[in-house]
Amino acid sequence: MEAAAIPTAREIHRMKINLTEAVTDGLETAKKVGKQTSDAAEELMDDTAERIRRHPAETVVFAFVVGFLIGGFVSWLTRRS
Repeated sequence: MEAAAIPTAREIHRMKINLTEAVTDGLETAKKVGKQTSDAAEELMDDTAERIRRHPAETVVFAFVVGFLIGGFVSWLTRRS
């Protein structure tokens, strides 16, 4: 075995530092994405609540239509077999 193929203690230490930095950067990015997703979901909930307060009749009709369509689709899927 060649001596050049065996990493030195300094190289191993550098690899450890690089790996630690990469993991830390990945965790920070994941936390930022999680925070942005949470903020977007909260904003969507607030917007939805505001829309329901401003247009209650439209919201009920829309919910009924969506439920009717989903029910029809599920019924169609079960009868198809």
